[in-house]
Amino acid sequence: MKSAKYARQGVLSLLTGAALLISLSPAWADNDNAEPRKVLKVCADPNYQPFSTRDLSGYENRLAELVGSKLGIPVEYTWFPQRMGFIRNTLRKKNPDGDGYLCDLVIGVPKQFELGMASDPYMHSTYAMVVARDGRLGQLEEAAALAGMDAETRKSVKVGVTESSPGAMWLARHDLFDQLAPYVAQSADPEEYPGQLQLQDLLAGKLDAAIVWGPVAANFVRQGKDRLRMLPMKTEPGVPLDYEISMAVRFGEDDWKTQINQLLSENAGQVKAILEEYGIPLLPVGG
Repeated sequence: MKSAKYARQGVLSLLTGAALLISLSPAWADNDNAEPRKVLKVCADPNYQPFSTRDLSGYENRLAELVGSKLGIPVEYTWFPQRMGFIRNTLRKKNPDGDGYLCDLVIGVPKQFELGMASDPYMHSTYAMVVARDGRLGQLEEAAALAGMDAETRKSVKVGVTESSPGAMWLARHDLFDQLAPYVAQSADPEEYPGQLQLQDLLAGKLDAAIVWGPVAANFVRQGKDRLRMLPMKTEPGVPLDYEISMAVRFGEDDWKTQINQLLSENAGQVKAILEEYGIPLLPVGG
């Protein structure tokens, strides 16, 4: 069985994306001596639904607009694929014209983010099992029921999971490793959004279920219309399945982080409403 360390590594690569903020005027800059912000510069992937998209239909785009509106400034994006080097080429990269950095805020990162300073968490979600309503697992009331099925019934069941993910750990823990259908955590194709191949195979009947991060599961259900159901999962001993999500700023920008934390606190209701609109399975933040 994979260790919890490797599961977290797999999660960190996927979770990057989502958030909101506050209402202060004028907008703060990175330190007490800097000029007030004129633009909210957001670092994002242009094809990372349901998180961020170039057409601004992702929920992180909505959160960015909320933050910008509370700050009273427009939102601009630096687009870069969520792959190796994302932070180095966005949040940490200086503008060639010498005017600061390319962007100043990443909307969604794990609370334990190590490449920048994470804000207080604004979302707490969990992995979920997505099943086809008319498939072999369509009548399951909860994901744990799969583990209770007899060996003969589950023999031909296939569950799509990404490599080294909590989903793979969960299957192994419940002696369901033979049911595992592996998918790469990050495709080399920047035009492929998270879980795209799993969703296609699930809708085509090649998979009976997929275990994916909550926002991705919600996206599956939306795209599958009434063909798919989502079963949120619970963390088990040795198998962490729920995670809190924050925003990230550069190290040393304490004032900017403080402002973001204040925005998140003052606008928590609006943030939650956006996340609920996208159908994301939510747990209490800080719970």
